[in-house]
Amino acid sequence: MWPKISTNYSPNFNAIKRIKKNIKFIIIHYTGMEYESSALNRLCDIKTKVSAHYFIKKNGSIINLVPPIYEAWHAGKSSWKGLKSLNKYSIGVEIQNSGHDNKYENFTQKQIISTKKLLKYLMNKYKVKSKNVLGHSDIAPDRKKDPGEKFPWKELAKSRLSQWHNLNENKLKRKRLILLNFVEESNFMTNLSKIGYFKTLKQKKNIKKRNIIKAFQRHFRQNLINGISDQECLMISKDLLKS
Repeated sequence: MWPKISTNYSPNFNAIKRIKKNIKFIIIHYTGMEYESSALNRLCDIKTKVSAHYFIKKNGSIINLVPPIYEAWHAGKSSWKGLKSLNKYSIGVEIQNSGHDNKYENFTQKQIISTKKLLKYLMNKYKVKSKNVLGHSDIAPDRKKDPGEKFPWKELAKSRLSQWHNLNENKLKRKRLILLNFVEESNFMTNLSKIGYFKTLKQKKNIKKRNIIKAFQRHFRQNLINGISDQECLMISKDLLKS
């Protein structure tokens, strides 16, 4: 059953229609604002120049802010698999949550149910692959943390709505905090690049590297976000590349 969707259109979008086949990604965000009404007003305020295609309220209600055929302004400076400015290629979904700078609560069960329904609908209509359902922090790790480590990526993957590894969690934990040698570290960062994360440059390399590792952990190793690569992270990255 497709989700029920109401409309509350935002003026913040590019009025030139996109080619449907160019829509390759779905980007999940949280609003990062304490009050739902303020978040919705911000996404619809022409002065902010910020929007998304869909907004999911605490009670699970889904609101269409920008028709997907148009480019909404949700991703900002971003990249994945060599593509930059992902607004051009993606559908943005904002989920109400106060975020890391406030109290960062759990997503409600009604929000999760609605997210699943919306993803099924969008992935079917636009032929988006599960590995191309990403978090804002994946495509902009230097700037963003959303939707964060409380977002249920693993649960979505069970319904083939996102990517997750196929490794035994208990065996994985035995590899946690076992540091990588130089070759393994290099292989791990290469794996992250193959998955889609952008390559670190020499300028501010250590800072960027740490942010990318944190983004990876927020998505695929959610109960420890330390920005330090270890054997557990390496194993997960290898497994993800097999799928």
